[in-house]
Amino acid sequence: MADTDTHIGFVGVGRMGANMARRLKDQSYRIAAVQDRQTEVSESLARELGSEAAVSPARVAELSNIVITVVSDDAAMRDIYAEQDPTSLMAHAKNRLFINCATLTPALHIDIEQAIERHGGMTLEACMASSITQARQGTLYLMCGGRQDVFNRARPVLDSLGTMVRYMGSAGEAAKVKALVNMVMNSNTAALAEGLGLGAALGIDLTLLREVFSQTGAASRVLETDGEDMQIRAHDCYFSAAHAEKDSAIALDLAQKAGLSLPVALATLGQYRRLMQLGKGDLDKSAVAELTFPDRTPSRL
Repeated sequence: MADTDTHIGFVGVGRMGANMARRLKDQSYRIAAVQDRQTEVSESLARELGSEAAVSPARVAELSNIVITVVSDDAAMRDIYAEQDPTSLMAHAKNRLFINCATLTPALHIDIEQAIERHGGMTLEACMASSITQARQGTLYLMCGGRQDVFNRARPVLDSLGTMVRYMGSAGEAAKVKALVNMVMNSNTAALAEGLGLGAALGIDLTLLREVFSQTGAASRVLETDGEDMQIRAHDCYFSAAHAEKDSAIALDLAQKAGLSLPVALATLGQYRRLMQLGKGDLDKSAVAELTFPDRTPSRL
């Protein structure tokens, strides 16, 4: 049962954030405020949840004792935590717990933890290896990094959001693991697209081919989630090509710093960058198949 004294705010209520807020509302948490760059999105969700559509991240923190952030990238994260900006979360950081769920560079999670602590607050990274459906159902896979005592304090809320909640270590450690998860997932997706694309070029029935893949060494989670979508060209977004590009780039930056060459991941990044150049970053990552199937023109998607 939710603690009735817990007031939760959200900054970033796109597909993932909004469904996490709905899930916590279902679990009897009070969602005090929501805020998003797209004001119509936050206003609609606020009406649904009986929350305030906050005009700024600062207002979310003012009304909440736990703030969950689900933003798109490092730049957006720096904006909402800008120390000299009176509209940022830092304006009311004291005695607040911040749970950050975006996939970011590990170093930024460390910087944010240090900044929040300077202002008297606490922060935890809770990287998600799941998608929209799991956010709504409360079955997320959460990888957490930060201080152990902060993780313990956040655990009741985390358990309401996920069925697998793992503590990975100090700030930045969860972000490293999440980058590797997504790097491998993206490479699997691109490889599956090539396998199905070649199968189509050879005249093989793709439904049969997907079944054979599932029963052999070609089986993968990506085959389950993306295989049929690639075949029927259904690329409604669950995990965008833009996010695939961003996350593979984060992992490759870590590899460069470690002195490693990762040619498969680098080739995968190149494919997702091609989709971005075609203006298709808002499609699901399964759209990488449009680059490999015969007789498909990705510019006409």
